[in-house]
Amino acid sequence: MVPTFGRLDLLDCSLDALTRQDLPAGTYEIIIVDGRPERNTLQLVAGWRARTLDRGPRLVYLANDGAEGAAAARNRGWRSATGAIIAFTDDDTVPATDWLRHGLAGFADDTDVLYGSVDTPHRVGATDDAGEAEETAFEAANCFFRRDVLNALGGFDERFGGGWREASDLHFRLLEMHAAIVRAPQALVVHPQRPVWGASLRGMRKVSLDALLYKKHPALYRQKIRRLPCWEDYAVVAALLAAVAGLAGGYEILAVTGCGAWLVLTAMSCIRRLHGRAQGAAHVADVLITSALMPPVAVFWRMVGAIKYRVRFG
Repeated sequence: MVPTFGRLDLLDCSLDALTRQDLPAGTYEIIIVDGRPERNTLQLVAGWRARTLDRGPRLVYLANDGAEGAAAARNRGWRSATGAIIAFTDDDTVPATDWLRHGLAGFADDTDVLYGSVDTPHRVGATDDAGEAEETAFEAANCFFRRDVLNALGGFDERFGGGWREASDLHFRLLEMHAAIVRAPQALVVHPQRPVWGASLRGMRKVSLDALLYKKHPALYRQKIRRLPCWEDYAVVAALLAAVAGLAGGYEILAVTGCGAWLVLTAMSCIRRLHGRAQGAAHVADVLITSALMPPVAVFWRMVGAIKYRVRFG
């Protein structure tokens, strides 16, 4: 099951990989749920259906005219599927040709859910937060569910509409219901990096959904996502406020101290984000600019989430 949102070039690559799975054609179906229904996506899917009619699996196009977001699209898709096991991936991934075979082979009689590996070369997170716990490898881009488990859970929580943390929420609910979850590392999908200037900064808006995840699963959030509040971001904002207050009030020592603290903290953030990653000129410039802007933007969106979902979250 694949949700898509108007990214035709990416969906085309994903469909190419999905129609080449090394399983008999009649043993699986591909369901494409269009989160932004448009004729071009319908024509792309129809073209693949025509080209693979004799050798390929059943290919279904569904327009999602209900709630917006990836979670709603995934719910629309799995509820329309005919199989007992539902496999999820995204429109910007390229599953290996043996992805479905390894995923299905990993199911034992007592397995409820299975997740595979997502290879994202040179991955840069949406938030680039420091101090995060080791993040769970359970991702919506590569997971397999028994249909009755999805029914018991009610599917994805559609409040996570921005394609952020909906898989973490589902994973945490599975843990709370003591579901049998196994990993099949051989079931691989590749999530190619798409370099976009300022992507980490634009992704900050999604941080507000962390407040909802924390409200629903506070202990698991601290264990799996972030052990401590984002003190470094608050320190950067405090330094900025001190510098502005010092400049506005004519307090030279306060202004110099605030500016100095801000420079040191921002430099530390830049070094951390550049460590072990490709360092072309464009990437370095992107990191320098976004490192200066991300802390206040992140704090703003955390406050928005805390207010919206009425939870003490930082």
